[in-house]
Amino acid sequence: MTAYAIKLAYGSVLHPFHFKRPPHLISATEPACVIDLSSFRERLDRFLEDATLDLRQAVVVVADKTRVCGYPHYLPVLVDALRAHGGNDSLTLCIAYGTHAAQDAATCRHAYGPVFDRCHWVHHNCDRNADFVDLGRTRRGTPVRLSRHIMEASCVITMGAVNHHYFAGYGGGRKLIFPGLGERHAIYANHGLFLDRTRRGLSAGCQPGVLAGNPLAEDLADIETHRPADLAVHGILDSHGQVCDLRVGRGRDHFLNACALHASHCEVPDPRHDLVVASCGGYPKDINFIQSHKAIHNAAAFVRDGGRLIVLAQCRDGIGSQTFLPWFEMGWNAAFDRLADNYVGNGGTALAMMAKLRRIRISVVTDLAGALADRVGFEPLPVEQAARLAADYTGQAAVIPNAGMIVRKNR
Repeated sequence: MTAYAIKLAYGSVLHPFHFKRPPHLISATEPACVIDLSSFRERLDRFLEDATLDLRQAVVVVADKTRVCGYPHYLPVLVDALRAHGGNDSLTLCIAYGTHAAQDAATCRHAYGPVFDRCHWVHHNCDRNADFVDLGRTRRGTPVRLSRHIMEASCVITMGAVNHHYFAGYGGGRKLIFPGLGERHAIYANHGLFLDRTRRGLSAGCQPGVLAGNPLAEDLADIETHRPADLAVHGILDSHGQVCDLRVGRGRDHFLNACALHASHCEVPDPRHDLVVASCGGYPKDINFIQSHKAIHNAAAFVRDGGRLIVLAQCRDGIGSQTFLPWFEMGWNAAFDRLADNYVGNGGTALAMMAKLRRIRISVVTDLAGALADRVGFEPLPVEQAARLAADYTGQAAVIPNAGMIVRKNR
């Protein structure tokens, strides 16, 4: 019998999977590559000539290593353009870690390239209270506490990739400023909107690709009004993480247009399946379980109730959070009550994982220890066993080579 083969990424390697029947391939369409160094500089020059920004104390905000955006290649162009239009030679760049741990110098040099040694860098610390300015509360009661580095800046520039986010709708853009440069308790208050306390479940509107009617995303829009970016560079990536476009502009419509462009390549109207085999897309998308969960969440949406999801997620850096595992020991009800009263850490991610495990069977090919898999509740699989399961399956499986980018769109 003919075997139909496809290779799936696991960390930095590819593993072959064979199927008895042609698998249903669920993949993104690749955006056209319309950007290079010179065209990016031309776009920046046009914008900066018209915008009349005060660049003397400008601050550039970038993402951390888990959300790369061609920084080694394109950050030097941005820095040179800002300096050419009046920027200070000691330009400040802030890394929008949110609640993530800070990176060491070697990691930063790899993530940002030569600019790391040419500029002044601020490693955001969400727990350093002296670094924040209190700006009141949003309509939903979220405290607005933003980094003084951007509040005292003459101009704020953000540069990051637009992508789907499993409860905020979209990542990148305004999320670089908050939660990227937010204070921990303010971040948790916003993330707590993921919980529907009345129905004791996850908020129905908190879905990837959804902004209108998404309480968490609408709260982020409120926060943005306190310090919007004066210049936002939104990256559009292909399925390999390569930058295909860098859209230069500012304002809400600029962000929404970038989101719509990203969605046009990554949202797929598709039925649900009994078996889905998926990869997070390899490193760094599967660097740890917290990052891998985004792909697990996306892929699970393509699985029928009671069906099975097999995911390749290496997780070379482990779980990725010290606050994640204890929620599984509590169980859904106790965890929900605790989070509803005081949202902390990655509690919402834990609840989202619990919800998926209630609905479908999840098996993961991973470097995580079996004891960690047992605590979360998924089934760890050696890659050889996962490949055999795929090869022995007599139905039509669905395959998602890059589940970190694919979102199921309701018809």
